[in-house]
Amino acid sequence: MREGHLLVTACAALIAAAPAPAQPAAAPAALAAQSGESARLAAFFKQSDEDSLRRNPLSALLRGDLRYATQFGDYVTLAYFAAEKQAAERELRALRSIDRAALSPQDQIAYDVFKWQTERALKGLSPEMLALTAVRPIDHKTGLQTFFPDLSAGRGGAPFKTVADYEASLARIGGFATYLDNSIVRFREGMASGVVQPKLVVDIVVEQLDALLAQGVDKSTFNQPVLNFPATVPASERPRLIEAYRATIGTQLIPAITRLRRFLADEYRPAARDSVGLGGMKGGAALYRQRVEDNTTLPLSPDQVHQIGLDEVARIRGEMERIRAKTGFKGTLPAFFEHIRTEPKFKAASREALTQGYEAIGKRVDARIGELFSTVPKTNLRIEPVPAYREKSAAGGSYRQGTPDGATPGTFFFNAYDLPSRTTQGMETLYLHEGSPGHHFQISLAQENTALPDFMRFGGNTAFVEGWALYAESLGPELGMFTDPYQAFGSLDDEMFRAVRLVVDTGIHAKGWSRERAVDYMLANTAQSRTEAESEINRYIANPGQALAYKIGQLKIRELRTRAEKALGPKFDVRDFHAQVLMTGALPLAILEAKIDRWIAEKKAA
Repeated sequence: MREGHLLVTACAALIAAAPAPAQPAAAPAALAAQSGESARLAAFFKQSDEDSLRRNPLSALLRGDLRYATQFGDYVTLAYFAAEKQAAERELRALRSIDRAALSPQDQIAYDVFKWQTERALKGLSPEMLALTAVRPIDHKTGLQTFFPDLSAGRGGAPFKTVADYEASLARIGGFATYLDNSIVRFREGMASGVVQPKLVVDIVVEQLDALLAQGVDKSTFNQPVLNFPATVPASERPRLIEAYRATIGTQLIPAITRLRRFLADEYRPAARDSVGLGGMKGGAALYRQRVEDNTTLPLSPDQVHQIGLDEVARIRGEMERIRAKTGFKGTLPAFFEHIRTEPKFKAASREALTQGYEAIGKRVDARIGELFSTVPKTNLRIEPVPAYREKSAAGGSYRQGTPDGATPGTFFFNAYDLPSRTTQGMETLYLHEGSPGHHFQISLAQENTALPDFMRFGGNTAFVEGWALYAESLGPELGMFTDPYQAFGSLDDEMFRAVRLVVDTGIHAKGWSRERAVDYMLANTAQSRTEAESEINRYIANPGQALAYKIGQLKIRELRTRAEKALGPKFDVRDFHAQVLMTGALPLAILEAKIDRWIAEKKAA
């Protein structure tokens, strides 16, 4: 994902989910049955969500729910995974006792989403899969060390307004130290079974831990809240809290980070594998097949995804050639890539200049967004550079959601590490993806929609979330973007970037590609700098399959829009279509397709 700063204002009430095709009026007895089953389903979802939040207290905190704010959670032990598995099995049994046919169309969507998500979760919680995943608890992209420092600094959903807030964070920091120690236990199990991370991943995690350790106590990211107390924290409490933070960071956190760092560097790395793809890991081929289905939400094989990628790369190269010719550049397409990488006019002068550039883009989008959307988020959007402690290994941009009450805005992070390697021709596209109408719209509209069950407000799947954001990029011309041919090329370059992902991710994990081959393929087909390409390939190595979701999801959403436009003709309203896509949360793609097909049928019959 990616992010930015922009204020967006709320419009009318959130739009309800699509109804089913027109049907004869239901008899009173049928309506009563529907009401009864819908009430049972709502109660079931509420209880399931409550149980999940107790087991996963950080999820509650990120929503702005402070009931479990003093708890960090487990996330890594055998007991944790056993509890998750038991809950999933119990909830599937309970769901099957509810008569789906007696539910309203919107509740049927919720039923289907919950069933799909829980069945996929159970596959991941099987002993065979846990033996391949749980023993590799931390990597440089998905480990909790990648976001928990920011959360503890007050830059995430955790509030720091009261003494209780400060004490809750202290308790969570202690829990994080325990999590790091428990992760060592799981890593040792993987060493014993021969299921280990690549050396490359270990090296990057060690770099991340070194960056945290280099801060010391007083300058630690975790110590930031006591450097700037709000007026709501009494002055009489501040000296005690300052000392408590210093003690917790110095005697619990830093020693735990140090233990993990030494273990990874001295013991684990010699046992880690040289291969970067899952195909080189014991059981990795089966795990990758599951990761493909989990991330695309479709029954696709690695070979099918690889071919889709090759086809898209060929198509987009043709579009790029047309833009290259339009700019008047006389060289080849690879030479044009190099021109963009090296031409001074495509370099940002500073982090501040980038921030101002994204803010200007946001204002232009704001002026046109109502033409395509009937509802916009109440949650504000801000723009910030990626924090220094994680910028080296971070993507070019990312998005962090705000809280549902709007107290904490969504944040678009742009990466300014190695600024001379960064280019500006893709700024409009990046903003559309991470900000409006991309991640900020999709995530905020879902969690602001209290008509949805909480697992749909706050959950989701990568194919929808990232597919929507990539689809949002394609709305640039309709929002007055890409009038500059270089920004238009930047849009194609970003789309190519996602198509290339299909090729290199499957290449690395299913076809034995080396890291170098994957980097070279990306450089040959995009204008990414070497720094950006290497960071991206490192990401795919750490998080197999995730990068497939973007293009697969975008292709499906675009396919559904084209289908609706052709079927409805003058009855097609793009604002209505976008509402149908967005206002029931992040749906698995097959469920989204069924919903849009029902909506098309109803509109045609009207």
